[in-house]
Amino acid sequence: MESIIIGIAGGSGSGKSTFTNRLKKHFGDDVVVIYHDNYYRRQDGIPFEERVKVNYDHPDSLETDLLVEHLKELKEGKTIQCPVYDYSQHNRSDKVLKIEPRPVILVEGILLLADPRIRDLLDIKVYVEADADERILRRISRDVEERGRDLNGIIDQYLTTVKPMHYLYVEPTRAKADIVINSGKNNVAFDLFVSKIGQLLKELKK
Repeated sequence: MESIIIGIAGGSGSGKSTFTNRLKKHFGDDVVVIYHDNYYRRQDGIPFEERVKVNYDHPDSLETDLLVEHLKELKEGKTIQCPVYDYSQHNRSDKVLKIEPRPVILVEGILLLADPRIRDLLDIKVYVEADADERILRRISRDVEERGRDLNGIIDQYLTTVKPMHYLYVEPTRAKADIVINSGKNNVAFDLFVSKIGQLLKELKK
């Protein structure tokens, strides 16, 4: 099976997941989603108190080699066993996700466009941007509601690693994108994107 691989990058809380989820909902079974976050390195044997302090916004915190390998396998029509990250434990869980190739593979992550090997595998590179205030507020809301984090911990992490790493590693990848959109709720960008993916799917199915 031939696949189109689309990378969706952008800062934490920029609206990447909103945009990704809208595409997934629109194209249904033609789409599979892979999250770069699931490839955070295992930290077995490291106490929880130390895992909390790790800089998760630095490229070295991710096992990108494995993601590259998995994307190549999906492109070759092979099924992969994707790791699953547990945000509440700041560690990779023992679960795996069986992911089968689909015509459209969406890959999402803040540092996705920072690695040239990933960029080379992407057919379309998207960067979702949002105002810094919006990003931190969305991050607080998400981390409290979905990831079981406490407010002070979120603020401390944002100021010590998330914000400086964003300007150092994430924002520079904006220039590597084919398309830059402001917010995952941008309907014009979404409609144009749906049209482009629809066109590529028709070509694939021929």
